[in-house]
Amino acid sequence: MAIKLIVGLGNPGQQYMFTRHNAGFWFVHHLAQQFNIDLSPDKKFHGVTGRGQIHGHDVRLLMPLTFMNKSGESVVPMVNFYGIDNDQLLIAHDELDIPAGSIKLKTGGGHGGHNGLRDITPHIGSDFHRLRVGIGHPGHKSKVSGHVLSKASPDEQIGIDSALTAAFEALPLLLDGDIERARSQINGFKLPE
Repeated sequence: MAIKLIVGLGNPGQQYMFTRHNAGFWFVHHLAQQFNIDLSPDKKFHGVTGRGQIHGHDVRLLMPLTFMNKSGESVVPMVNFYGIDNDQLLIAHDELDIPAGSIKLKTGGGHGGHNGLRDITPHIGSDFHRLRVGIGHPGHKSKVSGHVLSKASPDEQIGIDSALTAAFEALPLLLDGDIERARSQINGFKLPE
């Protein structure tokens, strides 16, 4: 099945814009810019939404404005309203368990402690596609909150941006529904030495 809705998870507000937790927002924001898709607030979905053509496919974009731990309040109504099946849904989010500069495409699985996914999965299940944008782990769980809500170092940001570029290059495969080839391309990405 082709992807019909791409969601980027993050926190609203200028103070969070460049924090690691907003990696999903960065992905969707770049898509909107690259494909000239206007994003505008939509109260019905508690987020910023847009619709446009990406590589010849009609795609909706969503960035929830509910704060991360309430992402379901935005994603679930939109999925239900437009009848989006889980295999047509891609959610981009930051991922502590992989290093900055790595990116992985995964289908299904648990929320892995991610508060955005934790708020979405009880309502729609977990068998949607996830674009996991590596931000690295600070080393101890007591440091996680400060880590995700702070800016990446310049080197980390270069790595994250490179990984996002690799995901953009695999988008035609994703949108065609060729998930396995897209997964192979995205998961095979490695930063140049």
